[in-house]
Amino acid sequence: MKLYIQTQVFENYGDAENPHWKAKGGSDYFVENITAENQDLMLAQAIDYVSHSNDYYIERFIRCDLVADDFVTQFEQDQLDYEGKIDFPALVIQPGVVVKK
Repeated sequence: MKLYIQTQVFENYGDAENPHWKAKGGSDYFVENITAENQDLMLAQAIDYVSHSNDYYIERFIRCDLVADDFVTQFEQDQLDYEGKIDFPALVIQPGVVVKK
C-alpha cells in the first residue's frame, strides 16, 4: 500500500504588507511501503515535508488516501489515455528525501 497525498498551491501576487493570494493548482505525492504500523507516522512526516509557506508562496496539504501500489492519479491516467505514457508522474517521497522524479 501507499499514501496518495494532494496539495494546493497559492501564490501571492501582492507583497508582504498587501497580499493578494491566488490558488495555482497543486501537486500529487506518493509515500510507498506503508504498513498499519507506520501509517500515522509516515503521514505526519509527509504532511510536514510537503507543506511550505513564506510571504509569496504556500503549499498546503489537502487530503490523503491509502491506495494500492498500482494506483495512478487522475493526471497520470489522463497522460496514459492521451499520450500512451506518463511523462509527469506524481513525486514519490520519503519524508525529508526525494526518492524519484
